[in-house]
Amino acid sequence: MATAYDVIVIGSGPGGEGASMKLSKRGKRVATIEMQDQVGGNCTHKGTIPSKALRHAIQLLADYRHHPLFEHTVDVMDVGWPELLRTSEQVISQQVTMRHRFYTRNRVDLYHGVARFTGPNTVEVRRPNGDRVLLEAEQFVIATGSRPYRPPDVDFDDPLVVDSDTVLELQHTPRRVTIYGAGVIGCEYASIFANLDVKVNLVNTRDRLLSFLDDEITDALSYHLRDQGVVVINNEHAERVESQNGRVVLHCQSGKQIHSDLLFWANGRTGNTDELNLEEVGVEVNSRGQIPVDEYFQTAQPHIYAVGDVVGPPALASASYDQGRFVGQFIAQGEVDYSLLKEVPAGIYTSPEISSVGRTERELTDQNIPYEVGRAEFKSLARAQIAGRSVGMLKLLFHRETLELLGIHCFGSQASEIVHIGQAIMAQEGKANSIKYFTNTTFNYPTMAEAYRVAALYGLNRIR
Repeated sequence: MATAYDVIVIGSGPGGEGASMKLSKRGKRVATIEMQDQVGGNCTHKGTIPSKALRHAIQLLADYRHHPLFEHTVDVMDVGWPELLRTSEQVISQQVTMRHRFYTRNRVDLYHGVARFTGPNTVEVRRPNGDRVLLEAEQFVIATGSRPYRPPDVDFDDPLVVDSDTVLELQHTPRRVTIYGAGVIGCEYASIFANLDVKVNLVNTRDRLLSFLDDEITDALSYHLRDQGVVVINNEHAERVESQNGRVVLHCQSGKQIHSDLLFWANGRTGNTDELNLEEVGVEVNSRGQIPVDEYFQTAQPHIYAVGDVVGPPALASASYDQGRFVGQFIAQGEVDYSLLKEVPAGIYTSPEISSVGRTERELTDQNIPYEVGRAEFKSLARAQIAGRSVGMLKLLFHRETLELLGIHCFGSQASEIVHIGQAIMAQEGKANSIKYFTNTTFNYPTMAEAYRVAALYGLNRIR
């Protein structure tokens, strides 16, 4: 006998949590299925939280090591990769406790196990102890996330080959790492290892890093990665991986051989759909395991929705949560009185970090939009000087005639926080979206936010 619900949500990451909470608050009887033994999904256990906690710990260590006051104590601070990884355990525990409380407080039933569709309105949950539970519902939300893409010709059982999941299980600090794939994850881990004084080869399959960003920002990133000792190798493609005598060799199609102690494969991700038995219910999946959806996140079957990484870009925890809430509202009410913003901010936690929202100079040029640029160099800000964080800049792109804010690009300390000020103005309608807001507003002094006033004045002076 199947237990009946109004909606079953598969996955308890940001997308699943957003949908579950919204549906419950709208009076729906909801069950959430999570394959791990704790809630939070990949975001909490293997992705965003552990990697950012690790980055923070290593950044603190790097700051300490490079500060002139503490040069004589560097040998005392000989901290390795396993010790640094443990700094994330407390954060993960706090996140799990908090998120589990969300489910209990909102009376969402949790099932831990692997979900599999057995019919258009039924799923079977295979629990860790082997028991099977049958659930049924009128509607479903798939929020199963993604995992690192593993090509079949690379041996991931080799201890010298890791991905963004298994690198968090590494029990030693390597001396030299080759990172294959220079997307967001590859660039972030290049910074993490470089700050730990590990030699890094960053192999990029494209002609420039993070080509979806503004060119000036990616140029700055390339410069600072190289300044930290990272060897950036563009336009290279892997041919095969060879492991020998405790070393791993990446053979490239060009004939290059890149030797290191560890190969970190960071070239793409795959949607977690292979165990859902989606062919049983007629839901399509592409070659990367991702589910095509329409503007309301409906799959080929209107009663089955999908949100988050499993539907592809932007594949951000922040966007996934909003998508989940959007779907929850749509299921509960039959309509949504708002639309998700197309301009989603990207936060990239390299060192220094990057954040952007809106269009780039390249896009504005291709679209023949008359624009101007406002810049503020962090080295001229008192707060950055005080904190010793003078590397970076804020770049504002705005329409020359209407002064409408078109893009915000930030590189440097607190970039992912700073960007939200401009995002709020850019989302306004009509004249409220104007770069003049920043020149007519008093900012606390000294702050990093003051960069908006400096950049706006710089930009307006260029059109007068």
